[in-house]
Amino acid sequence: MRTDSSPGTLPAREHLPAAPAGTPVLDVVIPVYNEEKDLQPCVRRLHEHLARTFPYAFRITIADNASTDTTPQVAARLAAEIPEVTTFRLEQKGRGRALRAVWSASDAPVLAYMDVDLSTDLNALLPLVAPLISGHSDLAIGSRLARSSRVVRGPKREFISRVYNLILRGSLQARFSDAQCGFKAIRRDVAQVLLPLIEDTGWFFDTEMLVLAERAGLRIHEVPVDWVDDPDSTVHIVRTATDDLKGVWRVGRALATGSLPLDRLARPFGDDPRDREIKDVPRGLARQLVGFCVVGGLSTLFYLLLYSGFRVFTGSQVANALALLVSAVANTAANRRLTFGVRGRGGAVRHQAQGLVVFGIGLALTSGSLAALNAATSEPAHSTELAVLIAANLAATVLRFLLFRAWVFPDRQDCETTVVASYPTDRFRAGEAADGTWQEGTWRDASWQDTTRRDTPRQDATVRLLPVRPHDTDARDFR
Repeated sequence: MRTDSSPGTLPAREHLPAAPAGTPVLDVVIPVYNEEKDLQPCVRRLHEHLARTFPYAFRITIADNASTDTTPQVAARLAAEIPEVTTFRLEQKGRGRALRAVWSASDAPVLAYMDVDLSTDLNALLPLVAPLISGHSDLAIGSRLARSSRVVRGPKREFISRVYNLILRGSLQARFSDAQCGFKAIRRDVAQVLLPLIEDTGWFFDTEMLVLAERAGLRIHEVPVDWVDDPDSTVHIVRTATDDLKGVWRVGRALATGSLPLDRLARPFGDDPRDREIKDVPRGLARQLVGFCVVGGLSTLFYLLLYSGFRVFTGSQVANALALLVSAVANTAANRRLTFGVRGRGGAVRHQAQGLVVFGIGLALTSGSLAALNAATSEPAHSTELAVLIAANLAATVLRFLLFRAWVFPDRQDCETTVVASYPTDRFRAGEAADGTWQEGTWRDASWQDTTRRDTPRQDATVRLLPVRPHDTDARDFR
């Protein structure tokens, strides 16, 4: 899994400005491999549709994946005959590889792709890219599984598609409905930051792109499509499915270990109500409560299992203290990372020390409850002990959250800074930038002019980095 640092957080979305005459707003990529038969009718049909219905300048790029038939000659002939058509030759196969290469080199602000068989009705193309042009969304996908979609395909492909999307929902918590429909679009500024993080070069490229974008909080627009299966498709279903499952495992493992810098893909929306300072409404409280409850529920189960295990060898007080100590350390670490979003090793020891103080308060509550139970009953049943401990832990949990939020992991806005890095984003390419290059995961650009100040107004052609707390990062944690 790639762990390259992204160039920075994305600028706030804006409606794409009117481009000069002849400058393409949309670049539609058609990846092909040995498609000498279908390429010409596909390109001519797509060009006719765009020329008739699309209100902006456009380009059609044929991405040839090392074809061995006459596909390159057909593509060259089309490019010579139609001004809006260009061709791009790759010497290696892979749909993801083709999209990465063409999207990285394109100067169009909206990038799209579709399969050469044109299974998707082209009337969905303008609704696909309109949210990206308007600044409403970051990515857009066609969905064959939306309620209003009209799809004609065999039961085998229908079953495989639905099972695959169920796997994505269950394993990667994906919320988009259709990962593999060959009909997608992305804003170029998003692609520049997202593409260096995508490892797959084949059919899983789409899924990996969508999962990473969704986990980074980017907005994905779904368009119901009319879709007719191509019976002559050359896709190898078994091999593709195997590669996809391997990709699911790889991405899931990377997300679980936190090896992807997805926080750097966050976008300051500007008009998002979550970005506003609203009096008497704590920021992030709802999300923190949900995260704390999830972590707390798992910690309670872990605590009860530990208590039951320790109780076999020792008395109730000692078993309670040991179980609470171990679960408290795990609880503090989980809440630090998942609930309050603190990353890196900086301040981890201090947080654990403060967490142990909170543990001491919880220990006093639970131990006092056990002492009261033993005073009332000389030999209480094990189930009664567990019931008393659960009640005491509920009270301790409320106090623990308040202490975590106000003392252990406070929202230290006084310490936050905003880093503004100014550079010309219109000359940016994935993996490189104007007057700068990527070297071994390190950004090198002598032309950057970095300033650190609070409340800096948003400027055009400026990438804004997220607020950074001094205790959230560690020099050893940069990727």
